[in-house]
Amino acid sequence: MNPSIDIQHLKKVFGKQVVLEDVNLTVKPGEIVGLIGPSGAGKSTVIKTMLGMEKADGGKALVLDTQMPNRKILGNIGYMAQSDALYESLSAKENLVFYGKMKGVDGQQLTSEIDHVAQVVDLTDDLTKRVSNFSGGMKRRLSLAIALLGDPDLLVLDEPTVGIDPSLRKKIWDELHRLRDAGRSVLVTTHVMDEAELTDRVALLLGGKVLAFDEPKKLEAEYKVPTIEEVFLAAEGELEK
Repeated sequence: MNPSIDIQHLKKVFGKQVVLEDVNLTVKPGEIVGLIGPSGAGKSTVIKTMLGMEKADGGKALVLDTQMPNRKILGNIGYMAQSDALYESLSAKENLVFYGKMKGVDGQQLTSEIDHVAQVVDLTDDLTKRVSNFSGGMKRRLSLAIALLGDPDLLVLDEPTVGIDPSLRKKIWDELHRLRDAGRSVLVTTHVMDEAELTDRVALLLGGKVLAFDEPKKLEAEYKVPTIEEVFLAAEGELEK
């Protein structure tokens, strides 16, 4: 079975700055891959270039066996960006209905899915509220709910749990694991290092390259440290030598 995401030797340059020098990354069906790195490392650029929002300067990236952008497969991808793309004059439910229909979900299926995703992100009691009255954390939760609509084959989530409390974060990760177990693919970027422990494989993006990419426990064993955070610090130290 082909990877849901297949990135080979991806390069991206902004002006004279090489942001991505040689990025190699795969995400298989039924797998959660975490992409971690310091602020400014290029995590969002990997996602935007992979999805065709930015043009690559080298290498290739296939998403669901397709060179992006490609409108035909957008309905199979649940994408959550770092910035929330919400209609603030509408209610949360109206946003979910709009995006659900954009994904081809309608009727009773859409009603059922909205109930489910609202429960996952703990917004059931806030569905009729106007988004302009939401806090930043509530907007992030609504953006995640929108990404989950339509039972996509691939979820691409850019820092989905920023501003979300620990108990709800656990609930969200339970849902991601459920989707993984159902054969879906998930690529998630995070600054929260303990979340990296919850992935099947984790990629460390530093200096425009993926310096390490394996199961969390295997990386910890390789670097002889007890946590992914210490793996990251060790890899960063080696890069600076």
